[in-house]
This record gives sequence, C-alpha cells and structure tokens, in this order.
Amino acid sequence: MYEMHFAVPMAGAVLNPINTRLDATSIAAILCHAKPKILFINRNFEPLARETLRLVSCDDSLLNLRVIFIDDIDAPKKVSSGELDYEGLIQRGEPSPLLVPRMFRIQDEHDPISLNYTSGTTADPKGVVITHRGAYLSTLSMIIGWEMGACPVYLWTLPMFHCNGWTFTWAVAARGGTNVCMRHVTAPGIYKNISMYSVTHMCCAPTVFNILLRGNALEQSHRSGPVHVLTGGSPPPAALVKKVQRLGFQVMHAYGLTEATGPVLFCEWPDEWNRLPENQQMELKARQGLGILGLAEVDVRNNKTQESVPRDGKTIGEIFIRGSILMKGYLKNPKATFEAFKHGCLNTGDVGVIHPDGYIEIKDRSKDIIISGGENISSVEVENVLYKHPKVLEVAVVAMPHPVWGETPCAFVVLQKGETDKEDCEDKFGYREKDLIEYCRENLPHFMCPRKVIFLEELPKNGNGKILKPKLRDITKGLVDDKDEVNLISRNFKSRL
Repeated sequence: MYEMHFAVPMAGAVLNPINTRLDATSIAAILCHAKPKILFINRNFEPLARETLRLVSCDDSLLNLRVIFIDDIDAPKKVSSGELDYEGLIQRGEPSPLLVPRMFRIQDEHDPISLNYTSGTTADPKGVVITHRGAYLSTLSMIIGWEMGACPVYLWTLPMFHCNGWTFTWAVAARGGTNVCMRHVTAPGIYKNISMYSVTHMCCAPTVFNILLRGNALEQSHRSGPVHVLTGGSPPPAALVKKVQRLGFQVMHAYGLTEATGPVLFCEWPDEWNRLPENQQMELKARQGLGILGLAEVDVRNNKTQESVPRDGKTIGEIFIRGSILMKGYLKNPKATFEAFKHGCLNTGDVGVIHPDGYIEIKDRSKDIIISGGENISSVEVENVLYKHPKVLEVAVVAMPHPVWGETPCAFVVLQKGETDKEDCEDKFGYREKDLIEYCRENLPHFMCPRKVIFLEELPKNGNGKILKPKLRDITKGLVDDKDEVNLISRNFKSRL
C-alpha cells in the first residue's frame, strides 16, 4: 500500500485505497462505482477478494479488471495460471532513474491523485476525489502543523486507506523518515515496535488510546523517549488524553475529514499553556485548534444566516472550510457535491464554538445533537463527563425518544477491565446505572444527564474505529423505562445489531 502511494500517481493513474475491514458487499459496491482497471490484493485477503469478485462478475464494465496478488516476502508464492503477482510486475519495470523525470509529468495539478470513499457513519459512502494539489498542500501542512522534524520513525497505527494515512504516506517520505508497519494493532505490538525501533511519531483514532491503556504494566514501561501522537476522528475526552500522556505519549489533537484530504485543524500548543494546571492543560489539548496553512479559511457560522458566531466559546455554529486542499467533488454525484459546497465553502456537518483565542472546539455532529424540551444537548459534553468516571473505559451518548421532552440522552458504556467480570445481575446493573446517572447530575445541568445507561462489552465501530451512533440510536427507539428491557438489550446487543 505504501509503495502504491508513489507508484500509481507516477504512472499517471489514480489511487483507490479500499478499507480492508469492509465486507464483500461493501467492497463490491465501491468497485462497481469506481470502475477500476487493476485490483491489487494482499494474499491474506484472498477469501474476501474472491467473494467480492464473484459479486461484481455480472458488471460488464469490470470484465477486464486485472487482478494482481501480493504475497508476503517470506511466504511461498501461490500464483495460479493466468495470474500475475506483484513482485513479478515489478520485475517487468525499467529500473533506470532517468525515466522518472521524463515520464512523470503532471499536466494539471487539479487532476485527481486519489479516490477515497467516506466511512459512511452517517450516510452511504461517497467517492471523494482528491487532487494532486490538495494532497501536496495537505502533506506540507501536516509536516508544519505537527512540527515533524527530519528522519522521523513513524509507526502505522492509522490505516493507510483512511485519507491516505492522513497524507502521512507522503509526509514521512518527504522528511526522510522510516515507516514501521503493523498488520494488527494490539497493545503488545505497539509497545514492542516503539521499543525496538525507537518510534517517534504515530497517528490514531482515540479508540487506539483504549488499546494502549488495556496493555499490561510491563508493556507500558517503554523507555525510548516520548512518542508524538496525532489523534483525530472523534473528540478525545480530556480524561482519556491525561491517562495516555502519563504513559509517555505526547498527544496533539487534530480535526479533519475525507473531503478535506485529511486533518484541517491542529491544536497548536503555546508555551504559556505549560504553566497551567494539568487538568486545564488536558481540557485545552482536547480542542480541535487552528486552521492549517493549506486552508484559505475556516469559520464557525450560524447555519441559517451564514454569519460568523461570536468568539465567546459558547455560541454554537457549523464549521465551514475553504481552500485548495479540499476535494474536487464526489465522483458521479453532482447533487451531493452541490450540497457540500452550496455556501461557497465546504460545510462539514460538525458543530462547534470558537474561543476568544481563535481555537475551535467541536461540540458534536449536527446529526448527533440531542434536542430535549427545546434545549440543545451536546452528546460530546455528556461523554466527556462520563469519561472522567474511574469505572468508564468507553462511552457513547445518543438521543432516546421521550413522550414529554421529545428526546433525552441515553449512554452506552463499556466499563474498565475487571468491572465487567462481576456477576451480571439486575441489581448490580441497576446500581451501576444509578451511580453513573447521579455522577452526571453532580457535574452537569440535570436536563443534560442520561436517563438510561446501557452497559456493553464493546461499542459498535466502523472500519476506521469510529463509533456507529446510528446503530445505537436504532436500539434506543425501542427502549422503555423498564429495567428488564435495558438488561435484555445489554445482554443481547450483538444479536440485535
């Protein structure tokens, strides 16, 4: 995948990195929409690929699709008749470096370099067309915004199929860095690689923080120096950032989206913040921050009037961005492209505030705002409070129907390791639910507090590690105030999904 990020554009073609965590039906839908000419498949995903190819066999436009398998270097070759393997393809190439400047000519920097499909947490996936100019400016902005020095050692805990690894596929090469790749992201694997290769940088969604925290004490005792971590995908609670930093990770928060070629906001760290109390530092670190240099404009606006909201850290609006790093549009979807840019900027669908110092803080997805009795409740704010509870490992808050208030918050909670080992009985679940609700009432206005808490072994996530709140909302539609119903859902959550 890493080599492809250079070879495919240099061949004048367009990348289409595919999420390997998708099922065959989803991948088949991408292939039928994108109409690729060549499909590269790692041998480990051969069963998934065979099923996908069976599903697309009826599409005449894909009859000439060339399939090339990639075997692990130390694995025996399993090339079938009529197939071409990756290393065999490389051997056919001309090794002369003189060919590169002669062959590689970008006729128009607004031509596409990559086609990336959105994760589809709130809607059907769409094909985002990324340009050479957008990728170039985003890459430079990542290097500057993260202050990435020369010769970094970068650990890939972020999938390269996710926004081209937030463009760090190209950024690491630009800084003369070393790539350390992992097939499976586990706590032992992360700590082992950090120690073995003296890792300096890594990117991840906040979900990986929980993986790090679940590692045992021996795994967490790496001594290779601080590891700079860029996190994004969902707002990390301050309490979670605090725990991870104590393990020797220096966290910087970023915000971005596929349509913007990756991160567009960095929570840059002024020196004066180092003099603040630790808890206050963690609250500041959880902000999304300032626009990167590759952006022409970033603003928080009233969605109805399109006027900028006051810089008071309280008035909520939608985040709008403008600049050459943004996508060219959605492939074969002019309607969705028009909707995304109808105000002259990209409307992100995320709502937030601007603080007096200009730093932006996300409050929620527009679709995740809970409206209770006419009052707006940020699910992120409720989640941040619950993350501070010592028994909570993960939490997601969504709207639950209410006959009087319209909607009220419902919290889905994963407890810390050891808490779920206790006897799963109604009395203890009842006590835990009451305990967490009372905790929220002590730290939030009462109308913002969850009326129900449902305990799960794990939260549903998509292939990029984002929590699938639409699935949780589907569960809450059938909730009643009966404790037996809540416990039944908790025990049979996976089957109901």
